[in-house]
Amino acid sequence: MKTTGWLRALLDRATRNRSREPADAEPFAPECMSLLELARLLTHRHSARVASAFVEVVTFASADEIVGILKVMLEEDWIGLPVWARNLAFRLACLQRPEDVELLRVAASDLHAFGPDWDNIADDLYHRAERLAADRTEPLPDSCAVDPLTDSKGRGC
Repeated sequence: MKTTGWLRALLDRATRNRSREPADAEPFAPECMSLLELARLLTHRHSARVASAFVEVVTFASADEIVGILKVMLEEDWIGLPVWARNLAFRLACLQRPEDVELLRVAASDLHAFGPDWDNIADDLYHRAERLAADRTEPLPDSCAVDPLTDSKGRGC
């Protein structure tokens, strides 16, 4: 993974200041960590470096990767991932998959769990999911119904 100039400067500055850290501090190399590793690290050690690395990686992650880590993190420790990190992850996944009914419902439930600040946003997500689900299950017009005698669709379909 190629690092940007500002990230390299941040890492270089952190390396220069390493002597101030306790001798038993774990080495931290965000450019070598996956989104799941960073999410797990956030549950145990919330520092600006970990948060910054998480934000950078989740920003450019695919919806599949984000949804995958959210499933793992919610199963491992439902409340472990900080609220800001889970909100960001759900938001980015929902932006990439605006018509994923299941994802919208899970994101809405998660926002409700940590509300009331986000209850109106959660309600909007839930209603959008319901509209999408209703649109998918809307019956075909009668002219498009399958004729049981001929086993074919009506004209114009």
